[in-house]
Amino acid sequence: MKTNKEFMTPRIKYFVLLPLVLAVTVFLLAVPTGFFGIDGLTVVQQRVIALFVFAALMWMTEIIPNWTTSLLVVVLALLTVSDKGISFVCDPKFGQLVDYKHILSSFADPVVMLFLGGFVLAIVAQEYGLDVTLARYLLKPFGKRPRMVLLGFLLVIAIFSMFMSNTATAAMMLALLTPVLASMPADDPGKGALVLAIPLAANLGGIGTPIGTPPNATAVRFMAEAGNNVTFMEWSVRMIPFVLIMVLVTWLILPLFLPFKSKTVELQIPESKRSADWRTWVVWITFVGTILLWATESLTGISSNIVAMIPLGVLTVTGVFGKDEIKKIDWTVLWLVAGGFALGTAMEESGLANKLLTAIPFGSMKVVTVVLLSGFVCFLLSVFISNSATAAMIIPIMLVVAKGMSDPSAANQDAFLALGGTDVLIAFVAMCASLAMVFPISTPPNAIAAGTGLIRSRDMARVGLLVGIIGFLFGFVWLTKIFPF
Repeated sequence: MKTNKEFMTPRIKYFVLLPLVLAVTVFLLAVPTGFFGIDGLTVVQQRVIALFVFAALMWMTEIIPNWTTSLLVVVLALLTVSDKGISFVCDPKFGQLVDYKHILSSFADPVVMLFLGGFVLAIVAQEYGLDVTLARYLLKPFGKRPRMVLLGFLLVIAIFSMFMSNTATAAMMLALLTPVLASMPADDPGKGALVLAIPLAANLGGIGTPIGTPPNATAVRFMAEAGNNVTFMEWSVRMIPFVLIMVLVTWLILPLFLPFKSKTVELQIPESKRSADWRTWVVWITFVGTILLWATESLTGISSNIVAMIPLGVLTVTGVFGKDEIKKIDWTVLWLVAGGFALGTAMEESGLANKLLTAIPFGSMKVVTVVLLSGFVCFLLSVFISNSATAAMIIPIMLVVAKGMSDPSAANQDAFLALGGTDVLIAFVAMCASLAMVFPISTPPNAIAAGTGLIRSRDMARVGLLVGIIGFLFGFVWLTKIFPF
């Protein structure tokens, strides 16, 4: 029988929050365009504003799953602001309409395809034991000393998370860690350090590559819209060193809060049960070949997004990746990202982005303040809601802000460009989304770690907040001073 609390949450969502969100949305649709204080605002642009606010509120309250909100956003955009929407609503007299093909293409955006290729590699890696095999060999050099084992776990999890889902990596590494935890004394705080290492390293590791986490993909897509097609290698060269340094910082911090009592830690990672047949070799060659092509994009000239299709083609033709494996792809993540892209398309093609540029004095704002504040807002929101939804909500707005500050007539253009310009602003915001790992609800890896019962929420909050703040400040310096895009 359900408790009152279990009944209360849906009631609050559907009878309080949902009517409130709908009321705000309808209000924004119903008021005169002059209400927004933007000269020349069209009805279509007003609808885009209402759609954006609706999406933001739905993502923040999670009344329905975030990916469902994204799909709904695409549908509503097609019906209300596209050139093939409802005829009496989508009339050119109401303003510049959006090409419906461009909205629908959000589902097959090149960056979505990049993520799809990453999912395919991750699925076959798990299916054919590549993950366990790599874990065995990568962790072996770290021996049995607790602090070295902790470092090994942090590094291996971070590396895996650069190419696999953070959630899948956390679940796999926890399974490998469970026998180790069982062999340690019940009162050893070091058990908590090993468990907490999983979400911390998974979240940090995701920053390393464009396919590591959805906020990165969102950032890469909007960087391209701003005129800079950041390659897989360019992103990785700038972000992987940051990840490794932050992993070392985490390694130093964890034992301070959760010191080890045990003198040794015995790792017993089982060998893959699958025998090495020709399919395994196909998987290994495809996996390594894809990563090499991603890393050598500037030499081969093959776009990272096109390279992402190679494993799908090779593995399906050979029968390694079949209909059962296709079902394992996390389509919800792809659809969530696509919804954010659709919002960005609607803002741009309706002319709303340009209207905001002229209406809001971005050019007179302090550059450092804008960058730090945007990153902080993203960090704060990501503590409580999906980092993918946060990035999808904030990055399109930051693109508008960046265009305003990079305009030749802007008073702060020189300062903004000296700091790194549009790409640094967007990359920093995406980075901050992954640094928010304070509570069990902040990310799925955090929830997985909390579910073991071996780590207190207080310890997770203290360590997660400290690592996040250090990453926030160091990330700002790293992107703006050392490796600007």
